[in-house]
Amino acid sequence: MRPIDDLNRPEFYLNRELSQLAFNQRVLALAQDPHLPLLERFKFLFICASNLDEFFEIRVAGVKERIALGSKKVNADGLTPEETYLAISEKAHDLVTKIYQLFNEKLLPELEKNNIRFLAPNKWNEETQRWVKHYFRNEILPVLSPVGLDHAHPFPRLVNKSLNFMVSLQGNDAFGRSSGLAIVHAPRALPRVIKVPKKHCRSGESFILLTSIIQAHVNDLFPGMHVKGCYQFRLTRNSDLFFQEEEIEDLALTLKTELFQRHYGNVVRLEIDKNCPKSITQFLLEKHHIQQEDTYYCDGPVNLSRYMTILSQIDQADLFFDPFHPSLPKRLENKHDLFGAIREND
Repeated sequence: MRPIDDLNRPEFYLNRELSQLAFNQRVLALAQDPHLPLLERFKFLFICASNLDEFFEIRVAGVKERIALGSKKVNADGLTPEETYLAISEKAHDLVTKIYQLFNEKLLPELEKNNIRFLAPNKWNEETQRWVKHYFRNEILPVLSPVGLDHAHPFPRLVNKSLNFMVSLQGNDAFGRSSGLAIVHAPRALPRVIKVPKKHCRSGESFILLTSIIQAHVNDLFPGMHVKGCYQFRLTRNSDLFFQEEEIEDLALTLKTELFQRHYGNVVRLEIDKNCPKSITQFLLEKHHIQQEDTYYCDGPVNLSRYMTILSQIDQADLFFDPFHPSLPKRLENKHDLFGAIREND
């Protein structure tokens, strides 16, 4: 028999944060499986992205809290909070890279083979361009409120996981100000994927990303100025709840307050367009007091989990699992009284 001291050996234990990442790698493996129906693979990809959001909001946020408090406590697996965070960063960056590689190099081309397309601006024909322009001016423009960054307009407090754009500008606005940078926030009410009416596109089913529409028409938001670049980004914040139940008098009120505050917790991750200039990325890092390791460059939409909505808009049964149809035991056939049937024979 081994001595009891062996139970303290770190190699006997799994780090819970790294174990959670390993689980998400297995979810991604399902999205990579070519034997599964195509849209089920998309579903697993979106689930993996959604799981990562929760992972950063709670698990990574907790590790960063311990680092901020100066904790040097070693976990059962032998890792300090700093070592855990570095291991998380390495594996999470690798996972994000694989997610976008799969999305761009495998899934989107397979989708196009099935006559379903995500139309980039360079694929819009004249009819599609007219429809997009009409959609932007009537559905999107009225709810956008661009904010120029200057002394009169400091950096706004952005909601957790909201879609935003950093806009690089040249020239003066209507008030003679030249800030050089502005932020455009896309409200959650706006759909992230818009299905193009068949009469305005080619055969099959076509979708356009909200990000593509805003980037194509961002000039309309800044009359008299020249837009040099428009880059999507998203902030993930600490969303854990912190309170001592035995020390509060009104639990419902405390929860209501905490649930509101979680939208504005400390930033733990920056997702940003891979083409964004380093100067703008560094500006965002400094504004939110995070490091380069907290930056995740996205080769596509920064909020993949919100694209789950496309699954309900595609009517091709062969791209999904066959629906489950429950069967009825023979002993229950032609019987309307379930408990009576049980009394007759278990």
